[in-house]
Amino acid sequence: MPYCDAEAADQDMHSDNTRAGATAAPAPSPGGRVRDPACPEGFKAAFRHHPAGVAVVTADDGEGPVGLTATSVIPVSAEPPLLAFSLSGRSSTTPRITAAETVVVHLLAAGQVEAARRFATSGIDRFADTAAWRRLPTGEPLLCDADVWLRARIAERVPAGGSTLIVAAVLHVRTGDESRFPLVYQDRTWYTLPGSATVD
Repeated sequence: MPYCDAEAADQDMHSDNTRAGATAAPAPSPGGRVRDPACPEGFKAAFRHHPAGVAVVTADDGEGPVGLTATSVIPVSAEPPLLAFSLSGRSSTTPRITAAETVVVHLLAAGQVEAARRFATSGIDRFADTAAWRRLPTGEPLLCDADVWLRARIAERVPAGGSTLIVAAVLHVRTGDESRFPLVYQDRTWYTLPGSATVD
């Protein structure tokens, strides 16, 4: 499922797609079951099987580098370029990133699953391997093997349920090889999407 920060990969989601006042339950599909639309478990189960791209978000709030794995990163606008992602209120990293002025969003490829795992693991120093990251001239921590990343300034911090939605204005984009295979997360498992996975 899409999650705000993988310190808690099965955390609560925070958008309500249920129409206000709707009371009739939908007919069950084969192999599925109808759940209370307000039930958090049903909501999480629905998104658990909806694959999402994987990113690592890094920042420095003045107290040192911080980062987390996220599958909630989305493009919001191309003109001006804006992106957004959510941060769980249950994550110890959330206050640090929300306090930062800028972030770097690394869009991961299949070969970067170890970075995704590291930044999804709580209770460790995610920046202990000093050879794996460096600082940009502007000070933000950057993963050395990242070939696609965006540096952005946080524009809005919007409380949403138990999470915070971050909207950021993109300042710099580094694009990589267009033939790269993206890293994808679905149902607590990492996947890649090779070119042979296309559906005509």
